[in-house]
Amino acid sequence: MAKRTRANMLTGFAVLSAAGLALGAALAAPANAAAPKPPGFLSAANLPPHPSSTWTAGRITPGVSPEGELDRCLSRALGDGRNSWHRDFRTDLDASARQISVKHATVSAAKSRYARIDKDIKSCPVRIERADPEVEAILKDYGKVNVEEGAHVYGLHTETSWGASDIRLLAVGRDGTTVTVVDWGQMGDFDDAPVKAFKKTTVTAVNKLH
Repeated sequence: MAKRTRANMLTGFAVLSAAGLALGAALAAPANAAAPKPPGFLSAANLPPHPSSTWTAGRITPGVSPEGELDRCLSRALGDGRNSWHRDFRTDLDASARQISVKHATVSAAKSRYARIDKDIKSCPVRIERADPEVEAILKDYGKVNVEEGAHVYGLHTETSWGASDIRLLAVGRDGTTVTVVDWGQMGDFDDAPVKAFKKTTVTAVNKLH
């Protein structure tokens, strides 16, 4: 089996959040304030079926995860972690996934967040290659998904100069004032990406938000 790439440490399921590190330090709520209720999340059964392993879901956790400070696709777009939650998923093999959702005070703010995430996904390959000349990154646009206020699905393939290869599927969606990101990946290339099943997962993720 090919070894896990350095690019995957930057783009994989370390996904999503330098911002999470700021959660504890930034603008803590008063001690007597009620914690905001998280939106609905995917369950393990909603992930694209793995051919040889079952999915396991972690807890729904406040913040956007402390593992993503080096992620070059999404960490810049997810804010400081306030009113955000994430859930990690794993298999017994190399596939893993994560969902992150962010609640906003207004629809306008949610639209802006959606647009920023979408923009950062599109520009991610350039940032990956600038950071590491030994990594080639290619993005595929798998198009919009018709659900609530909309969603968009992308595929990202990274390959190192020594041949290690990883494939990642990314979706951003919105329902009202809540934006969600679904991030799936494993070793492989575009031929290994379960795009049809992932689009179904994306629809479920957005529909579950409220």
